[in-house]
Amino acid sequence: MPLHRIVSLTARALRLRCPNCGGGPLFTGWFRMRDRCPACGLRLERGEQGYVVGAYMFNIVAAELLFAAVAAGVVAATWPSPPWTALQWGGAGLMIGAPLACYPFSKTLFLAFDCMFRPPQPEDFDRPA
Repeated sequence: MPLHRIVSLTARALRLRCPNCGGGPLFTGWFRMRDRCPACGLRLERGEQGYVVGAYMFNIVAAELLFAAVAAGVVAATWPSPPWTALQWGGAGLMIGAPLACYPFSKTLFLAFDCMFRPPQPEDFDRPA
């Protein structure tokens, strides 16, 4: 797959748009994704058993990386006496809030990732793309 296609799929997903065509909106609420893209008709959950597990994995990894970056930044900025108690409580709050904040992005990024490795086929569309 050409690099420009990978960048295009990822950029569209980060804007919460359809990775395939850039159409949208894909969400009717923060936690509610449509069944199909309103522009091209691409099925947004591509039908395999366990498909949503991939999006959940993207969400958990994003939350953990965000936590690690924030914790490392705070420790580095406050060294030699980091605020361990604040990091403990702030980290707990971040590990609850980050997956909620990252949820729609993880869904669209996983769809983009899936489209990179399994390009959409005619049967993936409600109408021709």
